[in-house]
Amino acid sequence: MLLVIDVGNTNTWLGIYEGPKLRKDWRLETKERQSADEYGILVRNLFSLAGIDFTRISDMVIASVVPPLNTVLEQTALKYFKVTPLFVEPGVKTGMPILYDPPSDVGADRIVNAVAAFHRYGGPCIVVDYGTATTFDAISRKGEYLGGVITPGPVIAAEALFTRTARLPRVEVKPAVNVIGTSTVASIQSGLYHGYVSLVDGILQRMIGELGPETTVVSTGGQAALFGSGTRHIQHIDSHLTLDGLRLIHEKNFPR
Repeated sequence: MLLVIDVGNTNTWLGIYEGPKLRKDWRLETKERQSADEYGILVRNLFSLAGIDFTRISDMVIASVVPPLNTVLEQTALKYFKVTPLFVEPGVKTGMPILYDPPSDVGADRIVNAVAAFHRYGGPCIVVDYGTATTFDAISRKGEYLGGVITPGPVIAAEALFTRTARLPRVEVKPAVNVIGTSTVASIQSGLYHGYVSLVDGILQRMIGELGPETTVVSTGGQAALFGSGTRHIQHIDSHLTLDGLRLIHEKNFPR
């Protein structure tokens, strides 16, 4: 079995694959100060609750945008699973040319998403990943990673509005049916939801203008379903895109 781990700034996402099939996945809070022992015990407990024998884990692949956790996760893998993890980093085989300056600046999660999207949908395509930051990644018809766009995520925007104003409350980011809010909370929710949908559609319209009208657009990430259904350009919501990309990259580096 293969354990895949996507370490984001807010959440860490784990998945277990048996061949190409995702058997189970979990989302955890990313904690930079957690020790290797704490991660090891937590993950083994999750396996136990799911009825999965942790000793069956034979391989591990990790994409991390939180460098201080890399050593901790490597120690966890070696101590608790007896495997050496593959980190998605420069030098790892992805099968995708990176046309970025410099290539090493591209976040591992963005490369993973691009590999999975091109494998599943072909090119040209765009991946919208709703995370702490929302990223837009462009893949060419030939399967090259071209670059993209990075914007603050909606949760960051909501928190900034709360912390930088004296009287506005903290609100949940959720769909707003009407644009005109009839209360302060409804007005903020409308601004966050409709404003963000408009931001996504506006960026996608311009990216499609550069890539061509045949471009496929797929969204992923924790809030993909929340915003994806409200946009004009997103064609597919693929909640497991990142995990599948990790599996594909592992297969490219360790072919059976």
